[in-house]
Amino acid sequence: MKYSEVERPLRKTTNSRFHHQGRRHPIWLNHDTGEFFEMSRHKNEEVAKGTLNDILTKSGAKK
Repeated sequence: MKYSEVERPLRKTTNSRFHHQGRRHPIWLNHDTGEFFEMSRHKNEEVAKGTLNDILTKSGAKK
């Protein structure tokens, strides 16, 4: 799965929103939990399995 495929549903379905651009990665904020998580700038790059699980958990898309 690519970062662009992960980002699309996050923008539509979760309470996670793009917060600000960090030095290296865009930083997102889950407004429900107050947790921050990073995504990659490289939209066509494949997401590692552990990174994908971390993003989905912190975004609230995976309980």
